[in-house]
Amino acid sequence: MIQALNMGLRFVLELIALAAIGYGGWHLGEGPFLSWGLAVGLVVVAAFCWGAFRVSGDGGPPLVETPPQLRLLLEAIVFGGAVGLLALAGQSVLALILGVVIVIHYAIGYQRTLAFVAGRRPD
Repeated sequence: MIQALNMGLRFVLELIALAAIGYGGWHLGEGPFLSWGLAVGLVVVAAFCWGAFRVSGDGGPPLVETPPQLRLLLEAIVFGGAVGLLALAGQSVLALILGVVIVIHYAIGYQRTLAFVAGRRPD
């Protein structure tokens, strides 16, 4: 039951991370053209990488089979990027809250995280 709720939390965190990346990209750009380009471009790249580079047995079938450690690094880059971009955009409180919730998510799903660190697929 807890793991199912944590997977629901993960989905919500993925959506929030994409929104935060877009928001941060918008605020990094100078002028509307660059702002739109960064906002949309960063979100598209993050969403593509998140969906394409996967580990077999961890959700749907992967487009590109990825070693577990590399997938964990990708997750750290996307989630960490979202937190960092929020902070750069002047939303430090939201960045802190998002970071804390992400850490809680990984703490609840520690078995998956430890399996990935060890190079194993999740049970």
